[in-house]
Amino acid sequence: MTVDQTLSSRINLMRILLIGGIVFVHVPYDAQTSPFFTGTFGLFDWLRVFLGESLFRIGVPCLSAISGYLLFRRGYAGFDYGKTLRTKATTVLTPFLLWNLGLLLAVLLIQSVSLGIGYFPDLWQAEPRDLLSQALALEGFPVNLPLYFLRDLLVCILLSPILAYLVRRAPVATCAALFILAVLPGVTIGIVLKKSILFSFTFGMALALHGRDTRALDRYRLVGAAGTLALAALLAIGLYSTGPQYPLWLDLARNILSIVGALGVWLLSGMLIETRLGRTLAGTGSLSFWIFCGHYPLLVGLWMVWNRMAGDSNYPVFYLAAITATFVILFFSNRIIARLAPATYRVLTGSRARDRRAVVLQAEPGSKANETPAGAALRPQRGEA
Repeated sequence: MTVDQTLSSRINLMRILLIGGIVFVHVPYDAQTSPFFTGTFGLFDWLRVFLGESLFRIGVPCLSAISGYLLFRRGYAGFDYGKTLRTKATTVLTPFLLWNLGLLLAVLLIQSVSLGIGYFPDLWQAEPRDLLSQALALEGFPVNLPLYFLRDLLVCILLSPILAYLVRRAPVATCAALFILAVLPGVTIGIVLKKSILFSFTFGMALALHGRDTRALDRYRLVGAAGTLALAALLAIGLYSTGPQYPLWLDLARNILSIVGALGVWLLSGMLIETRLGRTLAGTGSLSFWIFCGHYPLLVGLWMVWNRMAGDSNYPVFYLAAITATFVILFFSNRIIARLAPATYRVLTGSRARDRRAVVLQAEPGSKANETPAGAALRPQRGEA
């Protein structure tokens, strides 16, 4: 199935919007003194729950579906497993290792002088097995928390021949089984750290392998987008009223919305891509991957500085300042590194080109033009989103 210019632009737009949203999910806070469910700051508390606990939890499953779809966009016959694995070593594995191990070394350094403990896991006191997991995410979340997505994406790519076999022969049964596993709270499957990634990746594969028209529902885009926002707002009311420990049914509802809400985001992209702002965002290319990999350590660093300067007071100021500073710093650092050290930039972004003349797709978060087929939603307290 040929992916045309409009579809390419919509996918690129979704990447920058969803990864930007993931930044809101990862803004740190003190779980012991969190005011978000007590109404201390009024409407702000609910708005933070709406953005971080409800709406932008859609980001990871939606990015996973994009990755699965693009991996098989040329159909099963056009899929070269060996070539894909070699490509992913550059576009996914290498950035994961560089960004995660770089942060790991930085944390070891600052914790050696008794800084950063409580903000990051205590690496100097960690067992070798736990330290290895922090470094490589073999059994648990990496020290650069959002990069678990790249880890799970690699697992899905490794499993792609098996998943493709299943969805070619029994797409409904396969997707239904994985969906149930994904939304049930407390159920683990071991091979991935976030269950929704496996389902969404497989669902995206099914769409590509069975040639489904991804724009078939565009005529309902206004209703679909508005409905998704309304459901996210309704969910936020329930989360705000019962949090921070959600009842089982509400946790289930949040898991379901995080997956099915991807349809609403897709429909919303169909409207936004027709605007000048939408087309501009769709052309930001590798900036979204840069934001994805760099936002978590920056947010935690800002939180460390804030606590030393202002303690836990006036959290809304920190929230707004940290988000603004993160986007500004990452925007300009992306441009500076790309200009002054292009070779380093290419390695850090997995060879994601900034050439705006090319419009071929790739399957990881933040990727733009490239020639190969196919990257939290967790808060800093390291519980599963």
